[in-house]
Amino acid sequence: MTTASIRRTDKKFRGKPRKSAGRAKVREVSIFDKMLRAMPVSEEQVQKGLTWGLIGVFILGAYSVAHYTGMIERAGDQIATSVGAAGFEVKRVEVIGVNRIDERKVYEITLAQKDRSMMHVDIDQVRADLMGNGWIKDARISRRLPDTLVVDIVEREPAAVWQRGGQLSLIDNTGHPLEQISRDELPDLPVIVGNNANEKVPELRKLLNHVPALSPLVTGATWIGNRRWNLEFDSGETLALPEGEETAAAALLNFARMDGVNRLLGRGVLHFDLRDPERAYLRMPPKDGTQNESASNGESGTES
Repeated sequence: MTTASIRRTDKKFRGKPRKSAGRAKVREVSIFDKMLRAMPVSEEQVQKGLTWGLIGVFILGAYSVAHYTGMIERAGDQIATSVGAAGFEVKRVEVIGVNRIDERKVYEITLAQKDRSMMHVDIDQVRADLMGNGWIKDARISRRLPDTLVVDIVEREPAAVWQRGGQLSLIDNTGHPLEQISRDELPDLPVIVGNNANEKVPELRKLLNHVPALSPLVTGATWIGNRRWNLEFDSGETLALPEGEETAAAALLNFARMDGVNRLLGRGVLHFDLRDPERAYLRMPPKDGTQNESASNGESGTES
């Protein structure tokens, strides 16, 4: 073969275009797939989560339907009835802590529930009804299976008698009314007189705490003009105190010091008036139909 023929053949070969390799198809990735790949959980875990979510939605929907159609209430009633029929029904009430309250009232309130099944007794409602009694400071109710309700009562302690408008009521040391009483039932307790005077009992107790020696001798107190106190002592005297918590406390301390030095109480004085910060006024028993009043500094005066 000549050189020329070789060249022609080679040129012919070079002139033919080569078949280009087919391009690979590029797979498009959706935004959802990108989000799944970016999450720190696998796709399988996400699918499980969605499945359980759908199950939860179904259960919630079924519960809502049952609730609004009354199926749950009817089922609860049926269970409670079955429990009561099995012997779990309120038959006894055990009352603890009662001293002054009539136990029969506690029984009546506790057993006022129409449904006696242990499951159906409304403990909160029983407690609320008991707290309506003035004597009860606190009440705790518990179930003791199979058939007993335990009622633990904390009673209030009477500390004084509140008198207003001709009515008498026992009150505790916070001024909380306990019950109304008659004059024949008056106990040996201080008498607090005046409208809304019971609300001032904590303030009065704080005032008397400044004079622990005189405090046991106070048999009563009158709230005057909704602004100040008159104190009554067991020896018959009345002490008029000024307005204001601090001013009244200072005047009462001053009176306690004077009584400690001069024995003012039990000497026949009817009325001590300490409303004037400059002098103390004394009112003596009447002589020959007149009343004598003098100031402690020797000057005469009248009660203001």
